[in-house]
Amino acid sequence: MRDQLERALAADAEVLEGRQVVGLRSVGGGSVGSTWRLSLNDGEELFVKVAQSENLLAEQSGLQALRHWADSALLEVPKVLGCLPLSGQSALVMAWWDANSGDQFRLGRGLAKLHRASAVAGPGCFGWDQDGFIGLGPQPSGWCDSWGDAFTQLRLHPQLCLASAWGLAAQEWEPLLAPIAAWLNGHAPEPCLVHGDLWAGNAAVLADGRGLLIDPASWWADREVDLAMTALFGGFSRRFMEGYSSEWPLPAGSERRVEVLNLYHLLNHANLFGGGYQQQSRKILRDLRLALL
Repeated sequence: MRDQLERALAADAEVLEGRQVVGLRSVGGGSVGSTWRLSLNDGEELFVKVAQSENLLAEQSGLQALRHWADSALLEVPKVLGCLPLSGQSALVMAWWDANSGDQFRLGRGLAKLHRASAVAGPGCFGWDQDGFIGLGPQPSGWCDSWGDAFTQLRLHPQLCLASAWGLAAQEWEPLLAPIAAWLNGHAPEPCLVHGDLWAGNAAVLADGRGLLIDPASWWADREVDLAMTALFGGFSRRFMEGYSSEWPLPAGSERRVEVLNLYHLLNHANLFGGGYQQQSRKILRDLRLALL
């Protein structure tokens, strides 16, 4: 892989702007692909992610959208410099960042400003115009005028259909979709650009105190999907929520919607990894049956 990557970088003068590669080392990998730190002869360093082309194209569109709406004084979203073809894969080249575990106030405030700015001038409906991914799970494209319809049709329904592979029967969830949609439609949020996969591994704090967002699964949705996910796996501090609330507080009743919004991520994990995520998904479905039917 190293040799392929070096050849691809050398063949694309536009991405490196005529500069030479003087160092390339692996900085890890995950379920999606491998990552590399690239050193150039002018002292700049770049981040390179190698994965399947369709995954990286979806990630690139999300990063570019988030960067467009982010206030750079509060929130950094890496600039995409190019996407290079490799043998059966692609390499996404971005600016390098150094992150730490500092005060998350500006991360929270920056996310709230991004949500609010995008809501003011967004498309006015919910969805995304190209198929994407949530980790390695599918995230279909499509548009809906109402939030509840978008969440149930574009997010829950595809994951629930996949769950038949581990024994989740249709009768356990089909009667719930219409009540969930009606309940969320009654909430009537504004469409916002969301990160879409906001667990602690995809957010950080830079040395200058600004927040950082990476690896999005973006779409136009209720902003509460991002805040709900920050509570799912931990890693976000009280200061994060203080920063968010200082800019755009959540509406009353948002805590009642956390469980159903996080059902999407739990189903995706259940479909990809199995284990306890399947039991958690079933529990939420039972809770929803008691609450809505």
